[in-house]
Amino acid sequence: MISENSQLLATIEKILTSTEVEEKVNLTSEQIEMLMMSESDIENNRLILEEDLEKQDEKWLK
Repeated sequence: MISENSQLLATIEKILTSTEVEEKVNLTSEQIEMLMMSESDIENNRLILEEDLEKQDEKWLK
């Protein structure tokens, strides 16, 4: 049983590592700016709970 578990784990690891692909993504200056703004929001605790956001969306859609 232990041997089967080890073999299963090894197979799973092989599957996961064989599907890893490093892909370079080129961002536009606008995308970089948005990411920087997001980082600033996080650092300055300007956050909103998902639940509150959903309530705002519901209100906006009415």
